[in-house]
Amino acid sequence: MSESMSKLVECVPNFSEGRNKEVIDALAAAISGTAGCRLLDVDPGSSTNRTVYTFVGTPEAVVEGALNASRVAFKMIDMSKHKGEHPRMGALDVCPFIPVRNVTMAECVSCANSFAEKLVNELHVPIYLYAEAARSESRRTLPAVRAGEYEALPTKLQNPDWRPDFGEPVFVPNWGATATGARKFLIAYNINLLTTKELAHRIALNIREGGRGKSQPGRLKKVQAIGWYLEEENLAQVSANILDYEITPIHMVYEETRKDAKELNLPILGSQLVGLVPLQALLTAAEYYIKEENLFILEEEHKVRLVINRLGLDSLAPFEPRKRIIEYLVQDDLSGALITQTLKGFVHSVGARTATPGGGSVSAAVSAMGAALGCMVGQMTYGKRQYESLDGVMRELIPPFHRAVDQFLSLVDSDSNAFGSYMAALKLPKDTVEEQQKRHQALQNGLKEAICVPLSLAEKISTLWKPLLELAKHGNTSCISDLQVLTWH
Repeated sequence: MSESMSKLVECVPNFSEGRNKEVIDALAAAISGTAGCRLLDVDPGSSTNRTVYTFVGTPEAVVEGALNASRVAFKMIDMSKHKGEHPRMGALDVCPFIPVRNVTMAECVSCANSFAEKLVNELHVPIYLYAEAARSESRRTLPAVRAGEYEALPTKLQNPDWRPDFGEPVFVPNWGATATGARKFLIAYNINLLTTKELAHRIALNIREGGRGKSQPGRLKKVQAIGWYLEEENLAQVSANILDYEITPIHMVYEETRKDAKELNLPILGSQLVGLVPLQALLTAAEYYIKEENLFILEEEHKVRLVINRLGLDSLAPFEPRKRIIEYLVQDDLSGALITQTLKGFVHSVGARTATPGGGSVSAAVSAMGAALGCMVGQMTYGKRQYESLDGVMRELIPPFHRAVDQFLSLVDSDSNAFGSYMAALKLPKDTVEEQQKRHQALQNGLKEAICVPLSLAEKISTLWKPLLELAKHGNTSCISDLQVLTWH
């Protein structure tokens, strides 16, 4: 897999049209028809009159995909006639770029700047930079940039404090204005309530970070929220944007909303994720409910199903993990990865006349098999009547081995890639002093990377000795030979 192909950026443009299928489909076609772009999700909303598109590609490709869709929007969307529940200021309201794989935030900022420059040169519309691309703190948050919405633009554009970052301060009635930037993965998350828009908004004010103003801040950091009424479903929603799910996870937004709803005697009817979601966001929620309810769940699929159930993510429409979790959607981009090969294919690739995969990858693969044997022995003990008194012990011993399997598997490719970086550095030119210095630094970086992978493997293996000894002491005696093989590995 080449370096350029391994780079993956996500782009999530929000267009102000959620009712006209012809326009929605035309925008989707513009994106999917762009070379190097893969359209993952199209999520229209009638009440919001807005459609969220999610696509991925190389940095250069996603900029072109966003431009192609913008050209269609410029011809087909008229903001002077737009009405909808969602705050908006432009035909292309917001266009963020998000790092997915082997891409830095700085590269995504470059994507936003490149997109803005090209859009202005072609369509002559005002563009604001926000989030990580913002040039001033006052423009960092989207609500600040979008304050007053489309209707305020004729006046706002004349204010020197709100001069566009790209383009002239001229009101374009059919377009409005656009915000583009770079950010972490934002999760658009709505909780369903059988109540009024006003009561839903009251709860939103309680939980969102901005609260009711500086004197009355809300409870949840990195959360924006409003209350609205979803006409097509005949219910209200607390509609939240979770700006950093590592600070405020999904389940916390749900539980805090449920707490306030209970105090107001309002029923909650599940929740809704708009667009795509990172796998880790769901696994974090799963761990919360597993701990709260003292559950024993190991498999990733089961954890995802638990979260779908506990949060009611399928209350308005089926929640299909393979279509909604971004890691699952981009798995085929890793088709060249060693761990996607058959066992026969991997063994033959090790024996081929190539430098990689080599000893590091083999060590990681063998270690993964050893950890899997630990899982097997634990699960052959857990739940059996003759070992019933050891269920609590097994619940403690099995998870470290289960986690280690995936950790070791990830190192199979990491080792090969690290060695590849070193080999690439060896091929760099060395004719001039400057080239020699660059080559030397690249070699040092490659060596450090190549050393870090086996070191990481050794460190992870060392954490398993204690649970292994306990497993040997308490495990199913019928599996003693498997434990011996595990130890040898």
